[in-house]
Amino acid sequence: MKKVFQSILDFVLFSNLFMALCAVAQALLTLALIGSPPIYPLLALLLTSTFVTYNISIFLSKPKDPQKSPYKRVRWFFAHIRLMYTITIISSLLLIPLFWMLCFECKLMVIFLGFISLGYSLPLFTVGDQRFGLRNIPGLKSLMITSVWVLSCVLLPIFEAESQHLADTSLRNTAILLSKRFLFVFALTIPFDIRDLFQDLQTGVKTIPVLFGEKRAYLFCQVLLIGYLILLFTYNNAGFNRDFFALGLSVLLMGWLIFKSEWEKNEYYYFLYMDGVLILQYVLLTVFRLF
Repeated sequence: MKKVFQSILDFVLFSNLFMALCAVAQALLTLALIGSPPIYPLLALLLTSTFVTYNISIFLSKPKDPQKSPYKRVRWFFAHIRLMYTITIISSLLLIPLFWMLCFECKLMVIFLGFISLGYSLPLFTVGDQRFGLRNIPGLKSLMITSVWVLSCVLLPIFEAESQHLADTSLRNTAILLSKRFLFVFALTIPFDIRDLFQDLQTGVKTIPVLFGEKRAYLFCQVLLIGYLILLFTYNNAGFNRDFFALGLSVLLMGWLIFKSEWEKNEYYYFLYMDGVLILQYVLLTVFRLF
C-alpha cells in the first residue's frame, strides 16, 4: 500500500500535475476575491498550459545522464519519458479549443505569455560564441517565473470574468491583487533558487541568492511577505475581515516554511509543502468564508 501511495505521489509531483493544480487554485483564488464564480474553460486552459510549459522546460534541460542526476524529480521524469511525451502532446492539443473559448484580451495575453515562456527556456540569444535564454540574464529568473504566474493567475481571470460580466474590478483593486500576488509568488521562488544555488553557480544563472548571498535572500523573502500582508489589509478597504485572516494565515505558514527550508533540502518538502501553499490559500479562503 505504501509503494502504491508513493508511486501516485511521485506521479502527481514530478509530472508537474501538482504545479498545474496550483495554477488552477490561484486562479480560483482570484475569481473568489473579485466575486466571480469559477470559469471552467479558463481553469482548464491554465491546467493544461502550466503542465505543458513546465514539461517542455524539463525536456529542454535534459542532462546527459538523467539517472545520475542528484534530483529525484529529474530521474523520475526521464525514467517515464514516453508517458510524459504522451501526456504533454495530449495537453497541447487540448489547448487549441480552450484557447478559442477565451475573450480577445485573454487570447492576446496567452500568446504573450507563451513567448515569454519560450524565451525563458530556449537559448534564443547569442553573445559571441555563447547562446543563452532569458533565465541567464542576472536576476531575471525569479522575476520571469513570478511575472508569468501573476499574469496567468490574476490578470487572465480578471479579464475573462469582466468580459463575461461576472465581475467588475476597480483599477485600484486590480493593482493591489497583482502587487500582493507578485510579492507572495516571488517570495516562494527564492527558496527554490537557494536550493539550486550550487547548480546555478555552475551553469551561470544569476539568481538572487547567487548575486546577494543565501542569508540576504532568506531575509528578502520575509520582507516580501510583510509587504503582502500590508497590501492584503488595504484590498477593497476591507481591513481585518475573514479573507485577511485566511490569507494572512497562509503567509505566516509560508514564512515558517521558508525559514525551515534553510536546513530542509528534501524535494518533497519543496514540491509538496511549499508549492502546496498555493493551493492551501484557496482552501483557507473557502473554509473561512463558511463561518
